[in-house]
Amino acid sequence: MTQIAILDDYQNVAKSIVDWERLPKNASLTVFNDHVFDQKILVDRLKNFEIICAMRERTPFPRSVLEQLPKLKLLITTGMRNASIDVAAARELGIDVCGTGSVPYPTAELTWALVLDLARNVSVENEAVKSGVWQTKMGVGLKGKTLGLIGLGNLGSQVARYGNAFGMNVIAWSQNLTQEKASENFADLVSLDTLMSSSDFVSIHTILSQRTKGLINLEKLKLMKKSAYLINTSRGPIVDETALIEVLNQGYIAGAGLDVFDSEPMDMNHPLILSEHTTITPHIGYVTQETYEVFFEDTLECVLSYINGTLVRLIN
Repeated sequence: MTQIAILDDYQNVAKSIVDWERLPKNASLTVFNDHVFDQKILVDRLKNFEIICAMRERTPFPRSVLEQLPKLKLLITTGMRNASIDVAAARELGIDVCGTGSVPYPTAELTWALVLDLARNVSVENEAVKSGVWQTKMGVGLKGKTLGLIGLGNLGSQVARYGNAFGMNVIAWSQNLTQEKASENFADLVSLDTLMSSSDFVSIHTILSQRTKGLINLEKLKLMKKSAYLINTSRGPIVDETALIEVLNQGYIAGAGLDVFDSEPMDMNHPLILSEHTTITPHIGYVTQETYEVFFEDTLECVLSYINGTLVRLIN
């Protein structure tokens, strides 16, 4: 019997998105809706599975976990990049890692939802009206404001176009960005310090790597205007979380719209959740019907191909 696990199905939708009845009769599917932080409990839960299907970076698979899963032969991640999987260790241990396709636009759309929420106090006014209070704050318009993009790749370039459509001045920076590439996306190339100090909205769209971990630290955050907002829909550790909490608490910046965090799911008493200056979403940038249809259809394809003796979208 081929034992298959699907992890972190928070919305309890994995079984309804695609037809798992296509699995052969000698395959057994188990879906877990909760998240396990404790490594020992996680290993005990997964030790008998031959195939594990992971959703993005929700459950990490470092070497220390992979070494304790001797029956694991195939690890599938949604998407083709997962920083929380030690791909090299998996290769050494004889574990194949495969990925799926994805949908390119939902995270850019959520970024703009956060921009608009911060600018026009949508969440704040929604809660106020429902508690019987009519109009509590004054918003700001976007036309003529400066949008600073850290990263101008697939997602950043989409957000740049949204900014252009709203009549914003778009500037951008990344380690390898050229003026030619910036101009193609109707943005101006500037230094990171200039971007931080002159933007009204700073939005992060670079990947997490050794070069970008902690890139937005206390020094960079203190360059921002007191009226400016930070948006992060990329990866939490790109921003020094402790430093962000400090600048929010001390009023160095106006607020932050955040979809990603150092540790997920977050504790309900986390300072970023409790802050009056944040709009928080639970890492839902990619969580759409359209994305999940691609994720789970491709995941099922990976499983069926493996059972039939082949591999698709091999990462390692």
